[in-house]
Amino acid sequence: MRAKLLVLASAIGSLGWGAVLPYQYAYAADTREWGALVAAGASSLFSIGALVAAPLAGRLADRFDPVRVAVLAQLLGAAGVASLVFADVPALFLAGMLVFGLGLSAAVPAKQVLALNWSSFDDRRKIFAYKFTGEALGMAAGAFLAGLVVDLDRADGLDIGFLMAAGGFVLSSAIIAFAGRMSRAGARAPLERGAGAAGHGVSTGTGAFAALDAATGAIAVIDPDRDGPRAGDGTSDGPGAPTRTRGALRVIFAQPAMRWTAVVTIALALGFYAQFESGLPAYGLTVLDIDPSAIGIAAAVNCIVIVALQVIVVKVTAKRGAPALLMGVGSIWVVSWLILSAAQFSPGIATALFVTTYGIFAVGETIYSPVLNPLTAQLAPKGMVGQTLGTVAALQTAFSAAGPLVAGVLLGAGLTDVFLGMHILVSLIAVFAAWRIKRALAAAPIPVVSDEVADVATHAAPDVAPDRARPGSAAVEPSAVPAREEPPTTPVDLVRA
Repeated sequence: MRAKLLVLASAIGSLGWGAVLPYQYAYAADTREWGALVAAGASSLFSIGALVAAPLAGRLADRFDPVRVAVLAQLLGAAGVASLVFADVPALFLAGMLVFGLGLSAAVPAKQVLALNWSSFDDRRKIFAYKFTGEALGMAAGAFLAGLVVDLDRADGLDIGFLMAAGGFVLSSAIIAFAGRMSRAGARAPLERGAGAAGHGVSTGTGAFAALDAATGAIAVIDPDRDGPRAGDGTSDGPGAPTRTRGALRVIFAQPAMRWTAVVTIALALGFYAQFESGLPAYGLTVLDIDPSAIGIAAAVNCIVIVALQVIVVKVTAKRGAPALLMGVGSIWVVSWLILSAAQFSPGIATALFVTTYGIFAVGETIYSPVLNPLTAQLAPKGMVGQTLGTVAALQTAFSAAGPLVAGVLLGAGLTDVFLGMHILVSLIAVFAAWRIKRALAAAPIPVVSDEVADVATHAAPDVAPDRARPGSAAVEPSAVPAREEPPTTPVDLVRA
């Protein structure tokens, strides 16, 4: 039930994206007559807010209750977008867009942690798939509804979009807060039984590969110092504590599999998402000479394919390892760009090929969305799941933000073949990186939490003050659950979640 509420909340929260972002450039540049520089600056500040907020919010979600982090972040976003109603000068508009970006992006890693907390081992991919589909539908619904009421000929013509976005954030926050109260209530009895058995009340879990820190709600997945550093060596506060002298990025990317996961994330983002709103439409309009209405049809086809196939794809791929599936996504990206390349030599069917390609990209998205975040969480250092998800999301955002600039330079200079060839190469890099993930997992299997931990645990942390336990510490005391020798895990076992 909690996971379903999270999916609903995510869909409602994404209304703001669809209701505002497609219209804000024209609103700032033309309606308010502030010029293209202010309009572009607003988009840039929104992206900067995303880059700053995602890793920070991820770290907060590790250390504190992720429900509160998600709620407060979305309320901040609601305040930022609502303030745009009163923005009569460029400076206020730019500041509001920055806060809007901060709030929207800060909620993302916290909600991803909640999706992990509130899903079982077998349902995890399905929940992430539903969440992705709900967000896509929310964005589409926001854009559609705003399109019916927005009037860009009036200075207050986008106010309804701003208020729609703010209302969506507030309602989404209320749903997440309600689900959080449900999880805390449901966690008390199992935790009390665990306390009675061992004299402690600090163990919960999130399925087959993780346990929750009872004080913070953080997921303890992998300890980079598995045996715990020696006390007094200057590298830690003690066994199980997070390493401090090593930078967070160094800890996160200490494993080869995690480094290659970051590479595949960036490559897949550059291979499609970075060009979805600007590069691909520009290629279609300037090179293929398609009708502008075909852009809207292509976007609609993309959304329809996602909605139609998401659940089916999750079921079909349920037993497949994440690296193999990501290799498949990269291959789909390659095929799509090859079709786009061929379209310029077939003017008679160029529009049909362009629209079809958006549908093919969507098939890859249905595979990508339920796999990547669980894999990233699987590889995250202990107590750093939220920070890892936020860091990877920030990398994705940063490289995606560079996509429109690259497309503008190359297509503007008439370097169409370079534009197409670069994206084919990037997609091939994604395939290679996914293969390296598979090799890295095979070479160094990562231990999982024993079945006893998963069985004792519920999917949420109790409402305990954060100072009761060190963030990132081991979630289950050795005396709380009888230890059992685990057989070596296989790559497929590791990435099934």
